[in-house]
Amino acid sequence: MANALGYVGETKTGFEGALAMMNLSAAIRIEKNAEKAAEGQPDYRVFAGETSTEIGGGWLCKAKASRREYVSITLADPQIGPRKIYANLAPVNGKKGRHVILWNPRD
Repeated sequence: MANALGYVGETKTGFEGALAMMNLSAAIRIEKNAEKAAEGQPDYRVFAGETSTEIGGGWLCKAKASRREYVSITLADPQIGPRKIYANLAPVNGKKGRHVILWNPRD
């Protein structure tokens, strides 16, 4: 079962929208990492709140079955909780440029 953690819209530099979780509601920006210099570094940097605090990163991935590209993000911040949150950006059907942030539980 997928849980929506928020919604974002496409921008020229990435995505922008809001996180909407039980213990946290904040503006969020997911921007292309212009400073990426190595393979292991994130393709995107994730910022939240009015102060634009960096809370995570995003990596371009390809779905095994469809081979479609998507962004997998990792969020980590004391306001979120003691563990990292893993999520994927998925397009919202019928709403061009709109994406849902879907929680991706990992064991």
